[in-house]
Amino acid sequence: MSVTPTLGFLLHDVARLLRKRFEQRARELGLTRSQWQTLAYLANNEGIHQGGLADILEVEPITLVRILDKLSGRGLIERRQHPTDRRIWLLYLREEARPLLDVMRDIGDVTRGEALEGISTDDREKLFGMLATMKVNLLEACRMPVDGMSGDT
Repeated sequence: MSVTPTLGFLLHDVARLLRKRFEQRARELGLTRSQWQTLAYLANNEGIHQGGLADILEVEPITLVRILDKLSGRGLIERRQHPTDRRIWLLYLREEARPLLDVMRDIGDVTRGEALEGISTDDREKLFGMLATMKVNLLEACRMPVDGMSGDT
C-alpha cells in the first residue's frame, strides 16, 4: 500500500482539521458545528425555505428543524410564513445573530491564517485557483452518468 496519501484523503484531512481548529476557537460561542454552519449558510441565503437550506447543508429536513428550533430559541433566527403558501416557512437571521457572525468570520480568518502559514501569496492564489477548477470539474462530472470506470481519488 502506498504511503503517499491520495488527493481525496489529503483534502478530507485538511478539511477535517480546519473544522476541528475552528471548533476549538468557537467553543466559547456556545454553538455546535451544525448550528454555526446553519447560521453561515443562512447569512448568504436569507429568505430561503427550510427544505432548500436542508439541501444546501446536505442534512435531512427533520435534522435541520431541530437545529433551527435551537437557534430560534436563542433568538438568532426567525421563521416567517411564505406569503402565498402557508405550508412553507422562510428563514431569516435576527439582528442578534449578526455580531456572532462577525466573531465567526474572525475565527475563520485566524484559522485559515494558521492553515496557510508559510505558504506564499502566489502559492495561495494558485492553490485557490486549482481548488476552484477542481470544484467546477467535479460539479460538471456529477451531472454526467458514471461510465463504470474506477480510479483513485
